[in-house]
Amino acid sequence: MPATPAWPPKSAPRLFVEQELSADTPVTVEGNQAHYLSKVMRVAPGDAVILCDDMTGEWAAEVIEAGKRRIVLQPRDHQRPREAVPDFWLCPALLKKDRFDLVLEKATELGAARIAPVLTRRCVADKLNAERAATIVTEAAEQCARTALPEVAAPTRLDALLRDWPQDRHLFFADEEGGEPAADAFCYAEGPAALLVGPEGGFDDAERAAIRAHPASVAISLGPRILRGETAAIAGMAVWMAEAGDWLDAD
Repeated sequence: MPATPAWPPKSAPRLFVEQELSADTPVTVEGNQAHYLSKVMRVAPGDAVILCDDMTGEWAAEVIEAGKRRIVLQPRDHQRPREAVPDFWLCPALLKKDRFDLVLEKATELGAARIAPVLTRRCVADKLNAERAATIVTEAAEQCARTALPEVAAPTRLDALLRDWPQDRHLFFADEEGGEPAADAFCYAEGPAALLVGPEGGFDDAERAAIRAHPASVAISLGPRILRGETAAIAGMAVWMAEAGDWLDAD
């Protein structure tokens, strides 16, 4: 007798939806998401789709109707609750569009709770398309099986960021002029944390002095080479996750 296939299959597509999910209420998907399911994934009635709502977690849903522009799904099984992500903020200086898109994508994959773009004197870009940013982090979360979306804040000027900084949150500052090795600084600092990374041309002297003078600031080094802004953000966050985040063994 053939074995019953696992449901939902591991190959089931994943989507974030705005509607709060429950076993009592079907979900209607339209627009780009419906196009993705119907034209790219070619779902049919009876197929499984994994849904997340950034509230209740992850659900296995069954396709009830599959049209070209409208897909109706019925949540069946609650697979996982919304995950608890480490209390880590990434505060990267705003970069050119393609480079900042990469930061948004990789910060989501690495598990940032919040991405807070910073405007500095040497930033080439000065605006962030909020809709585009939301799309990038949502697609990245779907790809890496996150059940919680990172918050993407509106860009803020460096002086305002420092002025309003919460007293209980470490502000690790990736200083190209040097500081404590990142791994050493991260592994001994408990509690909420953030990483501040500069733009293409780095922080100027006045900005660097203001950051270093802030009581929450800890200057760190990300190695002997000068890194691009996007490389520093990704590398620094990876080190934090390994030393203080959820890459650590549960024990």
